Amino acid sequence: MSEVVVQPCRCKNEPQLPPWGILLVNPSESRLATQISGQEGWSRHFLFHSNLYLGQSSPMFWAGPAVGAPMAVICLEKLIALGASRIIVCGWCGSLQSDLGVGELVLPTWAISEEGTSGHYPMEGRSESSPRLREALKDFCVSTGKVFREGPIWTTDALYRETREKVVRYGGEGILAVDMECSALMQVAAFRQVELAAVLMVSDLLWQDPWQPAFQSKEFRRRSQGLVADLMRCVSGLAAA
Repeated sequence: MSEVVVQPCRCKNEPQLPPWGILLVNPSESRLATQISGQEGWSRHFLFHSNLYLGQSSPMFWAGPAVGAPMAVICLEKLIALGASRIIVCGWCGSLQSDLGVGELVLPTWAISEEGTSGHYPMEGRSESSPRLREALKDFCVSTGKVFREGPIWTTDALYRETREKVVRYGGEGILAVDMECSALMQVAAFRQVELAAVLMVSDLLWQDPWQPAFQSKEFRRRSQGLVADLMRCVSGLAAA
């Protein structure tokens, strides 16, 4: 393999991160996590155009937002260089299945890649999320009464090119949902030999014609905020165990 020019690294005065942490994809979840961190006295650190907070009472961190595969991978690479090795991704997805509704959760196992980042991290075989972290997320969903599905998703860079043909075809193949980050994050995690899994909340229904968005509704925001707060407590417990 040809030598790369820029290597991710931990620079002077940058924190040493604990293994456990959360990567929050969306800005709204990051704003909520910032409020929680401020109340609990977490320390804030530099992370490009995102936030990075390090817990004081529990050995964990959270970072974000990081929308889209390129930005998400830039953040993930830096987090790994700082010491992260067990990363939970929290984001949104669009449902491709008529029995997968708004507010329900998807735990991706693997992803069809239609983004341009993961191809720069060559690996043999198909990259998947960490089975061990998925089990932890399943336990979390059960303990908090959250409805979830486990299975493959579709990742795209082109939000406005999610065609009806692809929605029908991928849905017919058993693909649960579409997002913009997971295939790249799974690939990088496998390449760097760290554990990564994701929990995605269904924010819109692509299988409906016309498309049905719900991410601006009060009920969706309430569920999304609850997921973030519950997930921070869950990961804190896992990190302290």
